[in-house]
Order: sequence, then C-alpha cells, then structure tokens
Amino acid sequence: MTGIYFSGTGNSRYAAEFFCREYDKDSAVFSIEDDNVIQEIEHSDLLVFAYPVQFSTVPKILRDFITNNKELWMNKKVFIIATMGLFSGDGAGLLGRLLHDHGAEIIGGLHLKMPDSIGDEKALKRPLEVNRALVRSAEQKIKDSVRRLREDDPPREGLGPIYQLAGLFGQRLYFGHKTKHYSSKLKIDPGKCVGCGSCVSLCPMDNISVVEGKIVPGDRCTMCYRCINKCPQQAITLLGKQVVEQSVIEKYV
Repeated sequence: MTGIYFSGTGNSRYAAEFFCREYDKDSAVFSIEDDNVIQEIEHSDLLVFAYPVQFSTVPKILRDFITNNKELWMNKKVFIIATMGLFSGDGAGLLGRLLHDHGAEIIGGLHLKMPDSIGDEKALKRPLEVNRALVRSAEQKIKDSVRRLREDDPPREGLGPIYQLAGLFGQRLYFGHKTKHYSSKLKIDPGKCVGCGSCVSLCPMDNISVVEGKIVPGDRCTMCYRCINKCPQQAITLLGKQVVEQSVIEKYV
C-alpha cells in the first residue's frame, strides 16, 4: 500500500498517514508535490488517496495532477479518503470517477469530517475541543475502515448515484464553478505583511512572489489555505476579510 495526498492545512496528510500506518506500519505516504511521487505510484498496485473537498468538488491542483498523469492510474486499486469541514455528498466519488476514467479500480471510499481549514470565515470556526473531538472521531473511522478493508468489505462512502445527487444539490450546483479555474482573489494586507516570504515557499502553485521587496499574489491560487493558516502576521485572506483562526492539524492532535 502507498498513500498519496494533497493537503493544505494537514488534514488529508494526517488521514493518509494514519490510514496507511494502521494498514501496514511500513507503508510509505507521499504528497503529490513530492519529487518521487510518480515513481512511487508506478511501483504500487494499491493506493490510498486522500484530499480535501472544496465546495463539494476536487481542488484544481489535484484535478490537473490526475489528468496530467493519466497513464499512471490504469489498473490501480484505489481507496479514496475525502476530508471536509462540512458536507461533500460525494467527495470520494468525485475523485473516484476521475480516476476511473483513466483506468483505476475504486475499491472504497471514506468521508472524514475534520477541522475546517477556511481561516477567514467566522461562521465555519469551531471551539478547540470540538475540533479535537472531530479528529478523534476521524481516527476511529479510519481504524474501522482499515479493519473492513482487511475483511474485503471496505466502506463505500461517497460512491454511487445517491451520494452524487447529494453532492450536486448540496453545494456543487451552486458553488462548483469556484474551483473550475485557479483563483486570483488572494489578498495581502500591506499593513500587516512584513515581507518574511514564508508564504512564497509554502504555496504549492508558486503563486506568490516577492516584487521589489513586496509580497505579491498571482492568479493561480488553488485555495488550499496553506499560506493563510501559516502566515505569522495573519496578513493573507481569500474568501473573508480577516483571519479568524489559523487552523493546522497540529493544533488538534
């Protein structure tokens, strides 16, 4: 088994690592940003793929990774973990259908409710203990799913037409357009930013640069919220107007 993930604030990375460790303590886990990930996928027949749902759909960076490497997925067995702050409907199914189109066999799906990564929307924030309880509950779901996978009866959350309809009418029909293209909405507050450059190295899209000593965002944001949740000055926003809470998985485990 090999774990593959894309993660902004660590939820999906944590889920992939926890799942693979429960299944086989010697299994390896790789980000899609890792230089060795293509080689690792080529040499593995069983993949666990974890990712964060955005507006009931797949982040643009991950869709591009799947389609740009479409030859990788032929005859792979894939178990999909979808992490989410609220509700996705068919999170696992979304990625599953994309992989299936390129020859993968989707053997199961798991939905994990996790601490919300959108740090600049107050309505989505939860108390610390609630977030910690969410992570503990997710860990138990993973343990149960690994047991079922070993028994050849893996869960199939998010897979099938009923889940697909739930995802479509729950969010995607209204908000799915937000992830069809990369975003140009990332904002830097010049009154807070000190030009430390940490966001530049954090961005998986190389979307942030330093121009004449100033931090400047581009138009290829994949909305992973990594920079927003790790900026030491809380100077970056995307959907909201100010950072309410910086959410990273290390706070909750």
